Amino acid sequence: MKMAKTRKRLGDLLVESGLISEKQLKQTLAEKSANQKLGDAILQQGFITDQQLIEVLEFQLGIPHVSLYRYPIDPQVTKMIPKEMATRNLIMPLKKEGDKLLVAMADPMDYYAIDELRLSTGFQIDVAIATKDDIIRTTHKYYDTDDDAVDELLDDLGVINEKEQDEVTNEEAPIVKLVNQLLLRAVQQRASDIHIDTQETRVLIRYRVDGLLKTERILPKHMQNILIARIKIMANLDITESRVPQDGRIKVSLEFHPVDLRVSTLPTVYGEKVVMRILDLGASINDIDKLGFNKIHIKRFNEMIEKPTGIVLITGPTGSGKSSTLYASLNRLNAEEVNIITVEDPVEYQLEGINQIQVNAKVGMTFAAGLRAILRQDPDIVMVGEIRDAETAEIAVRASLTGHLVLSTVHTNDSISTVTRLIDMGLEPFLVASSLSGVVAQRLVRRICRDCKAEVEATEREKMIFAKRGMKVTTVFRGKGCPICNMTGYKGRLAIHEILVIDETIKKMIMNNRSSSEIKEYAIKAGTIFLIDDGLLKVKQGLSTTEEILRVVTSD
Repeated sequence: MKMAKTRKRLGDLLVESGLISEKQLKQTLAEKSANQKLGDAILQQGFITDQQLIEVLEFQLGIPHVSLYRYPIDPQVTKMIPKEMATRNLIMPLKKEGDKLLVAMADPMDYYAIDELRLSTGFQIDVAIATKDDIIRTTHKYYDTDDDAVDELLDDLGVINEKEQDEVTNEEAPIVKLVNQLLLRAVQQRASDIHIDTQETRVLIRYRVDGLLKTERILPKHMQNILIARIKIMANLDITESRVPQDGRIKVSLEFHPVDLRVSTLPTVYGEKVVMRILDLGASINDIDKLGFNKIHIKRFNEMIEKPTGIVLITGPTGSGKSSTLYASLNRLNAEEVNIITVEDPVEYQLEGINQIQVNAKVGMTFAAGLRAILRQDPDIVMVGEIRDAETAEIAVRASLTGHLVLSTVHTNDSISTVTRLIDMGLEPFLVASSLSGVVAQRLVRRICRDCKAEVEATEREKMIFAKRGMKVTTVFRGKGCPICNMTGYKGRLAIHEILVIDETIKKMIMNNRSSSEIKEYAIKAGTIFLIDDGLLKVKQGLSTTEEILRVVTSD
């Protein structure tokens, strides 16, 4: 009972200190999963930052806070606590003094873990608080010294032969440990993709974190074949075929955390390049209100998806969060009285109460074929993963004209060029005009780290960029860099949007084959907020930086 009381006090305490409201606390308690800790749930909702949580705990419990970034940890003490126990309970041993052992914990109220530590080490336990990410990073730095052992063992591995075929499937083999470690590191760093780049003399392992690629490690060239063979075996791909691209999936549980990976191989001149997209099932956003739409956009978007018919298109390059927006929209529309069917390639997240179809070109199950079959299934709402060709576009248009709401994505740069792209695909302008309800263009930009955010004077160039878009700015925010954001100044991402509502005037313009520049002129008059404008508004709100916005959109 004691623990439950203490747990409750954390919520009350955050309310008392004015960091969250009673309403936010109730909302978090209602939405969090049964085994999730309250602190983690509040952080996930974005109501407070890691730093604020630590300061409250420090103040209330009188427990000191440590930053492990440059902490002189005694390597001997890591031998006293096994790695499994440290990672499971999020603890990091720091030093021992007499009969006391000082440990850093993410949750200093976890009395079970403290008792377990006391019994297993025989020491009195002194606790300090550190952030979750800080502990995860440090445990890996000190406990994962088996990297060298893995490298030594792999130095002896040449090209795959019969004997090494067993290596790839034996769970204790060094290659298996190496691949698991690469996956685990990627999940901990919140990477969205893992790239295995085969080059002439080496193999690069790169992670895409918050939209930017960075090299994690460089492996010797002779490890290439066995590394790729291991990944192919995990993804059920043909390991004898290396001349054609292959696609597969891996489902693994890394440290009690289910992770789904989408694997794609591509033959290059130096061997196969492998890219694994990490679909973190625990971190998917299912709520439209959390996607970062501004007030005007959320109203326009909701109006578009609540119409009974018409096509709503979401556009942007790969990795711009289109799927998240689509899934959040389906979640909003998902009700007992509607039949929602999707055709996707691949099905990324499984949603309850929605019929999802996987595209399989090998057996002739294309987007177009799937879409035709769907229309005989009496749907109300249809979601097509992507409109890639004229055939799919045409069936989608006809479906919307016969009383269905169709949601889909297209690869274009902005909302207005989507109209011309559909006409380029061979659709008649009158069909585009009568079926299209609206187009949402979106991009992802990095969010300034809330713990090291500081207000600075805007540069002359920034003032000029803002002035060009009819806005005034004197100060902006920047992240100074702290251990929590790995010294980058950014943590996490948010979306910027542009919504083109297809009204009667634009419909006439499309039918009369007017140019995109004319449509753009009208859209400006009609109050469309373009990507750059939404981005700069987010800079003014202190959510991102001008450099980030200009990295993803042009300021014409």
